[in-house]
Amino acid sequence: MNDRHYALRCTACERRYDDDGCLLTCPAPHEPAYLRTEYAAMSLRPCPQERGLFRYREWLPIREVSPDAPGTLVYRSAELGRRLGLGQLWIAFHGYWPDRGAFAETGTFKELEAAAVLGRRAGRQETLVVSSAGNTAAAFAAAGSRSSTPCLLVVPETMLGRLSARERRHPHVRLISLGGGADYTDAIAFAGRLAALPGFEAEGGGWNVARRDGLATVMLAAYEAIGRTPDHYFQAVGSGVGAIAAHEAAVRLGADPPPRLVLCQNDSCAPLYRAWLSADGAADDRERARTSSTPELTNRQPPYLVRGGVRDALKESGGVVTASGDAAATEAMELFLTCEGIDIERPAAFALAALREEAEGGLIPRDAVVLLNVTGGGRERFRRDHRLLPAAPDLRLTREQALRDEALERVHHMCESGGQA
Repeated sequence: MNDRHYALRCTACERRYDDDGCLLTCPAPHEPAYLRTEYAAMSLRPCPQERGLFRYREWLPIREVSPDAPGTLVYRSAELGRRLGLGQLWIAFHGYWPDRGAFAETGTFKELEAAAVLGRRAGRQETLVVSSAGNTAAAFAAAGSRSSTPCLLVVPETMLGRLSARERRHPHVRLISLGGGADYTDAIAFAGRLAALPGFEAEGGGWNVARRDGLATVMLAAYEAIGRTPDHYFQAVGSGVGAIAAHEAAVRLGADPPPRLVLCQNDSCAPLYRAWLSADGAADDRERARTSSTPELTNRQPPYLVRGGVRDALKESGGVVTASGDAAATEAMELFLTCEGIDIERPAAFALAALREEAEGGLIPRDAVVLLNVTGGGRERFRRDHRLLPAAPDLRLTREQALRDEALERVHHMCESGGQA
């Protein structure tokens, strides 16, 4: 190993690499495959003087920690568990719930990703390019502003409301919105083109080991709270990266067998669900994504067939992908608010809807240890407690404009000049 406390290993060819803070893929010629981290620490050793996710810094690919790092609130649910007939229901909550010590202002577990990614690339000067359906951009806007890290965020125009915040973004954090019917997949494509420009660097999404290991701290926090890994793990997914991370963490913890993954989507647009049902991993179409009530769950190009990706995690865990309707999600949101006393995001409600269906169908033993990842919550509470500023893009483009080279030139000029494009 180099001066870092970990190395990277390819899941396809097993080649091992020292990390430069931005390596996303194995350069050897073979099928698409994720890199995974291998840490010097062979067992989980939480760092008592750290808070949030950096409590698990020995199992994070980072060079630097940041103050006020987010973390995961894990607790055993009494009332919701009783309503579902589950004696060992545990909640991993992410968001704003000050009564219980949760202060993630952007309201989702994407803050774990942002903190870990920026901690991994500490010292690099390139502008980090991040594509998002909204929540990831909000997390990087907050984390990048706190650390004065140059970031370029690309989001569909319809999701700008997700970036409302108490404070204005740091000038080094710039925001581009894509209109004209653009969705998350369009944002990913345009961000990829921008990242190829001189002075820019791709964040990488699920290909970034820091993003996955940041999300993996959900399972680490649960392991510390419960004293073991769960039997079943429920999570709403868009790309499925958070579920892959949970699986990788469980394997690293020595779980045998690993928790059964139950990945949950909205049946109005369920690319991963349809990929799981088909032999070729086919994704969904643009129209379904455009009309879905949960754009966060509509990644039309999820890492399903990638070595070390969603399909492998499902096979290794005996997992499934489910799809529920909007009515079931609405009922789940009301149920959680009634039982737990806090609002949850609509994507998280699809995970609860799936859990409710399995529990009421007798598919989960009453004494099974179940972990429900509430990937976002408390946003309504946060709006009541604080005055928010609307997000103002530095550049607005249509989907058609983003396909032209002129758009790249405008962005490059904006970042070089420090002003508007």
